[in-house]
Amino acid sequence: MFLKPIARPFLYRLPLTFIQRCLATEASNFNTAEQPPVLEYQAVDKTTSQFFTSMKSGFLPRQDPLVKLPAKFDALEDLLQRMPIKIGDKRGLLAEGKFGDAVLKELPYIEVNEITDTRLLTALFRDYTFATSAYVLEPCDIMYRQKKDYGKGRDRVPKQLAIPLVKIADKLGAKPFMEYAQSYSLYNYQKRDSSAPEYYENLDLIRKFSGLDSEHGFILVHVAMVRYTGDQVKNTLNIIKAAERGDRKTFNQGLSGLLETLRKINYTMDTMWQYCAPADYMKFRTFIMGTKNQTEMFPNGVVYEGVSDNSTFYRGESGANDSIIPTCDNLLQLTQDMPDNPLTNILRDFRTYRPRNHTQWLSWVEERSRSINVRGFAMGDSNSAVGYLALLDQVREFRDRHWRFAKSYIIAYTNHPVATGGSPIITWLPNQLAVVLGSMASTAHQIDSQLLSQENKELLEMLTERAEVQGRILTREVEMLKGQFKDQDLVNETY
Repeated sequence: MFLKPIARPFLYRLPLTFIQRCLATEASNFNTAEQPPVLEYQAVDKTTSQFFTSMKSGFLPRQDPLVKLPAKFDALEDLLQRMPIKIGDKRGLLAEGKFGDAVLKELPYIEVNEITDTRLLTALFRDYTFATSAYVLEPCDIMYRQKKDYGKGRDRVPKQLAIPLVKIADKLGAKPFMEYAQSYSLYNYQKRDSSAPEYYENLDLIRKFSGLDSEHGFILVHVAMVRYTGDQVKNTLNIIKAAERGDRKTFNQGLSGLLETLRKINYTMDTMWQYCAPADYMKFRTFIMGTKNQTEMFPNGVVYEGVSDNSTFYRGESGANDSIIPTCDNLLQLTQDMPDNPLTNILRDFRTYRPRNHTQWLSWVEERSRSINVRGFAMGDSNSAVGYLALLDQVREFRDRHWRFAKSYIIAYTNHPVATGGSPIITWLPNQLAVVLGSMASTAHQIDSQLLSQENKELLEMLTERAEVQGRILTREVEMLKGQFKDQDLVNETY
């Protein structure tokens, strides 16, 4: 019933104590009734969010991203076109540290009060957040290129950026800072062939900081991964509905369908090595840093002029804001197994940096899966339990690869102890990976192998060994790396 996955190298683990905890972000004005918050159940017009979970587009926008702004915003468009460090064979404003001055001299205040079309609002959010991140982080990028240290960023956003951005963010229900979905990645692509899907070769960037091919690869591999999430949403719904009805056959089909989808996502994720060189990542990483927990760069936060005199602290852009793995966590009831510690609190906060509907979707999946007890239904049949275990293994593979990316793209090149989103660079990712490994071990030990098909017996044995070996290695690895980075066990959140 369940295809055997290709054997992978055995890697990493951390000791784990399971503590029950609800992690999904609270969503206001949302009823966790039987009807899921997906686009197919909604009336749609120009005011409907571009990011509305769908069985067709998944977590990608429901319309292709708007590439060029209307003429009213020509000054902003021109600045963004001239902004990247590298523009073909030429050097852009960021290369010379001239972007901030250009903003102050050239960008007027542009009123956005009357705009209600979410396609334009989301494009403006993307572009104002790109300009804002470039403005506050430009000095840090210059310092890093010169001395491999970040120094201090600009601690005030000028009103011609700040006021429109805050208004746009309020309309979208977002924070006024760069995020993964509505700005940096999932609303930052254009198709070469508009009639074709979002596979990597069909994608180009809209906005960029460095202009490097690796930046193109880093961003657009994420888009290519999320291309498959329509099937993820569909299979997630099928699993929940089948478990609710007690329909074992349809439930198992849903597990198999989701397994196939997650394999496609993981395969695409692995192409990051091909399209983004590890040695290049630090050349544009500075610009996706946040202002929260970056005490050396933004000791006093950032003030948005014309909005408030109070300092703000926002997390930087991070793939942790994606909804692929949180959906799996909530469906498979991993979320309630997260340890009650500061690292998990960071994960909870990360999940507030995403489109409102994605938050509603995650809350719905968590509530329905827990009330129906999807995990319990899977464990009620040994072959279903192996299918459930295979899905846990795909989550493990995703998180393991993310951890390997962190080691190869970041840890190998810097001793800066804080990731772009403000989490500890060494301990945060293993915190989540350990939960998956612990759940795999617990699940495997509850399965009666005598009731399995021969194929599933072999699969159970392989997945059990993989989790055990990876766990032992991860524990040793994290302890070794913690000695090279300061304060990895101290999580002092700044607000």
